[in-house]
Amino acid sequence: MRFRHPDGSTVHLSYCTNVHPAETLEGVLAQLRDHCEPVRKRLGRDRLGIGLWLARDAARALTNDPATLRRLRAELERRGLEVVTLNGFPYEGFGAEEVKYRVYKPDWADPERLAHTGDLARLLAALLPDDVTEGSVSTLPLGWRTTWTDAGARTARTALTTLAGRLDALEELTGKSIRIALEPEPGCTVETTADAIGPLTDIGSGRIGICVDACHLATSFEDPATALAALEAAGVVIPKAQLSAALHAEHPHLPEVREALGAFAEPRFLHQTRTSTAAGLRGTDDLDEALAGESLPDGAPWRSHFHVPLHAPPAPPLASTLPVLQDALTRLVGGPVPLTRHLEVETYTWQALPAELRPRSRGQLADGIAAELALARDLLVDLGLKELP
Repeated sequence: MRFRHPDGSTVHLSYCTNVHPAETLEGVLAQLRDHCEPVRKRLGRDRLGIGLWLARDAARALTNDPATLRRLRAELERRGLEVVTLNGFPYEGFGAEEVKYRVYKPDWADPERLAHTGDLARLLAALLPDDVTEGSVSTLPLGWRTTWTDAGARTARTALTTLAGRLDALEELTGKSIRIALEPEPGCTVETTADAIGPLTDIGSGRIGICVDACHLATSFEDPATALAALEAAGVVIPKAQLSAALHAEHPHLPEVREALGAFAEPRFLHQTRTSTAAGLRGTDDLDEALAGESLPDGAPWRSHFHVPLHAPPAPPLASTLPVLQDALTRLVGGPVPLTRHLEVETYTWQALPAELRPRSRGQLADGIAAELALARDLLVDLGLKELP
């Protein structure tokens, strides 16, 4: 979906296909048929943006065979779909029964992360619509904190600098400008937007920036105004933002609140949980850890890294952080000039929701994704953007 910003530029809205994980190219093509096109039709649009997730095997197949890449591009066009952004955070196995810490491997100290991200950038340059010259690829924020070392940080900086140079060369060759966006996430070495400023100083002349994920922003109790102002002051670009909402518990000390939270503790994904105290941010790596003992103070609200559907917040006594998303979106695209032109709805946890909230069919999932996109569309229109055909 495309929108005209008051400054005349185009803002793109898509949804991320990591909610339909597939490891192979044939799986990706099935996603387009079984999920993405039905969402487009529910919205009544001739064209729908999708943020493709290409696992390692699918990316390699496309990289190694130009005919296969042409096939994917033709299929996108046939089904009324367009791609301006890729989600390069998960490398493989995102559909596994247990993902947890695996999603952070390989990290940016591993040469394979550079190779994979470079492949994605080249693929995106080939997939961009003819009338679009800018693409974005989101990626993990360097690595998980407990396995990160000073040597890894030096290696990552060299890798990102190398990648920036390759992206310069790619633009010279193709006329397409691809930018990489590190996505701060709780528990990672770059957990907050403030953590990103140092590692990104003087890298890439705008090629390497930040993906602002509103769920992660809220989970870490970051104020959107403060966070975005600091990035702007430091000259850190925002190639992409993910429209998402976290799980919020106002009174986590109450038994009924803990019982409600327990329904969201599940074995597939990490749900880092945080609270803001006078001494600073406190947290656990997962929601079940927070509920199991007294490691996390419960005298103030908790927020958990669980991407809840934008249009369907959990029932009381829980809530979502949709207001944080609305505030962030206002500051990202509601000003005289948009801070980013790529927006992606990323609710990948539909099948991890409590059983009574999960979609029971492809049709119900398509209904839910379409409803999220419709909400995001309405928020953008309310900010003065005009939806384009």
